[in-house]
Amino acid sequence: MTDVFETAAAGRRQLLLSRRIFLAGLPLALAGCQTARLEQTPLEMPAAVLPRVDPYYAAMYGPIDDEPFPIPALDVAKIEPRWLRQQVAFDGAERAGTVVVDPDQRHLYLVGEGGTAMRYGIGVGRDGFAWNGEATIRRKAAWPTWTPPAEMVKRDPRAAPYANGMPGGLDNPLGARALYLYQGDRDTLYRIHGTTEPWSIGQAVSSGCIRLFNHDIIDLHRRVPVGSRVVVRPSRMA
Repeated sequence: MTDVFETAAAGRRQLLLSRRIFLAGLPLALAGCQTARLEQTPLEMPAAVLPRVDPYYAAMYGPIDDEPFPIPALDVAKIEPRWLRQQVAFDGAERAGTVVVDPDQRHLYLVGEGGTAMRYGIGVGRDGFAWNGEATIRRKAAWPTWTPPAEMVKRDPRAAPYANGMPGGLDNPLGARALYLYQGDRDTLYRIHGTTEPWSIGQAVSSGCIRLFNHDIIDLHRRVPVGSRVVVRPSRMA
């Protein structure tokens, strides 16, 4: 009979030990489940977890197939709404038709009538912080050629093959369109252009002037004629 009680007691001790081991390992197990969920792609996530995509923006930033180089759709679910093109109230002193660049706020405004403007998210490079003032759009280009500055060709071997210019295309740093800013007959070397790096919109990137999503620079290029006035506000980061 003693053997029976001892066997039962040993079984209870083993059960308690197993329970302790299970409880001790539970946080790690739950952490493992959480990690697995974080690694799921959006299509694998439950519908309740998926971000809601406004059909208006999904259409605005959908694929563009009627260009010499078809432009793929942007995944607007991954973009902060403040960087998407939208009409907003505008209380600046600039007249309708003026392009206003605010590098610190990472926004470009095309001033409209009645205290409104079309606002675009922008990425700002080192050159974008360095220059401010007024200029005129003297030239517009679709799928422009990019010619790296001589100093870039010297310091960056990747730029050297394009010392005489890189033809337009989806890999071209100027993107689908470019607006060239002049003061009188002098080229300011300041550009408003598209980008091959949509993730850089809203960011301060390493080089370049003012960049927009390719979808947005196409829209702006269509709206502003040559001769349009551009105002670049001073930056506190210059």
